[in-house]
This record gives sequence, structure tokens and C-alpha cells, in this order.
Amino acid sequence: MRFRPCIDLHQGRVKQIVGSSIDDGDPDRLQTNFVADRPAAWFAALYRADRLTGGHIIKLGPGNDEAALSALAAWPGGMQIGGGITADNAGFWLDHGASHVIVTSYVFDKGGIDRDRLATLVRKVGKERLVLDLSCRRRGDGYLIVTDRWQNFTDVAISAAVLDDLGRSCDEFLIHAADVEGKCSGMEIGLVELLGAFSPVPTTYAGGIRDVDDLVLLRDKGRGRLDFTVGSALDIFGGTMMTYRQAVAFSGQPSPA
Repeated sequence: MRFRPCIDLHQGRVKQIVGSSIDDGDPDRLQTNFVADRPAAWFAALYRADRLTGGHIIKLGPGNDEAALSALAAWPGGMQIGGGITADNAGFWLDHGASHVIVTSYVFDKGGIDRDRLATLVRKVGKERLVLDLSCRRRGDGYLIVTDRWQNFTDVAISAAVLDDLGRSCDEFLIHAADVEGKCSGMEIGLVELLGAFSPVPTTYAGGIRDVDDLVLLRDKGRGRLDFTVGSALDIFGGTMMTYRQAVAFSGQPSPA
């Protein structure tokens, strides 16, 4: 169980945003928890100093390429990148220091899985450098994958069969529980249990983590099989519920018996 740190970029700056508030049709709905004074490269250098690999840089909309490139340069090979990744531009980001590319909307198109696009990505990038972002929102009793910065629902529900199917085409999953992302209100426990039971590849869970007690709960409910991302709760992102050092210290703790 590893700490996978994040750098969320919006309009060229490191921010922490309430995921469910993103609405391209009504920008005034956006709820921002934190805007960093420090550049993206500062955070990447911090993660590098602590040898935290496998974290992610997420570009939330346009205007973030320069900041993303600076972060990759600060921790070459140490971070993944997502946000607007396609088969055409994935190679650019890998060539500029990303360990993996993270893809959602390009693969989950028109409400379903675009098998041709997924196959093209695997062919161009290689399964070993591809992360599928299965970020989701609750609908009824299930969790449906969402695209376009968590605004649009697909018809694809996360299940044992879907995880097994998609796990054959990628190296990892990244999964934000978008309904609780940025709220520091607690995790989607049902999703954690589902992923812990059935994910066939390394999986990073993000969304709602508040404190070390939540990390213990994530470890237990996820059977020690899930890595974790913490955002708004951390002191480096203006939070008061958990320190960055606590998250680092928890990383690598053993699975429950």
C-alpha cells in the first residue's frame, strides 16, 4: 500500500478542487479548496526527494502543458500524466519524462468503451506504460465511469468483469471517487471494497480521504491491495487533517493479516 502523490493543474496552477463541482457550462459552480503559491515543479521535486514514484499529474482543462512539463522535468520517470491524453499525443508526454500516460475520455467515448482506440493506445504506448482512469460516480447501487473531468456518465459500471477485462490492456488503474473528491468527507467504502476484492492490476484510490484513520480503513477494507492519493486534507495543499509526512510514513505499511 503506497502513497501516490498528486499534482492537479488548473489554469496552469496547482490547485485542489471539489471534483463534483466542475461544470464547463457554468464555471461559477467550481469550488476551489486550495491554490498553491509554489509551482508544479516544487511539488514534483518534493516527491522526488522522498522517492515517491507512481504519483500523477492531472491537467484539468487547457493551459496546463507548461506547468506539467516543468513537473516532469523535476522528477523524470517518477510521475504519470493524464488529462487530454490520446494515441496521437501520448508519445510526446512519455518522451518528456512521464513514466505512464493516464487515459479516460479517449477510451470511454460515447458512453461506452471504444475498443479500437484502446487497441491503438496499447499498440502505440505499450500496455506497461498505460494507466486507465476509471474514475466514477455513484448512480443507484453502482459506480459508473465518468469522463470529461468527471462531468459525463458512461454506461460502464465498475464490476469484477469490467476490471478483469480492462486490466488485460493496462499496467494500472487510477480511480477517483468523484462524488467525494476534494470534500474530505470520507471515502466511498463500497467502491474501496469492490476494488480491493476484484482489481487485477495495481490500483490507486483517491477521494474523500481525511486522516490516518481513513488510511487504516482503506488498508483494511481494500485488503491492503490499494494504493492511495490524498489531496485537500494534506497540509501541503492547505489542509489541516493530515500532514504530508504522515502520508509518507504510512506508505509501504504491511497489509492486514
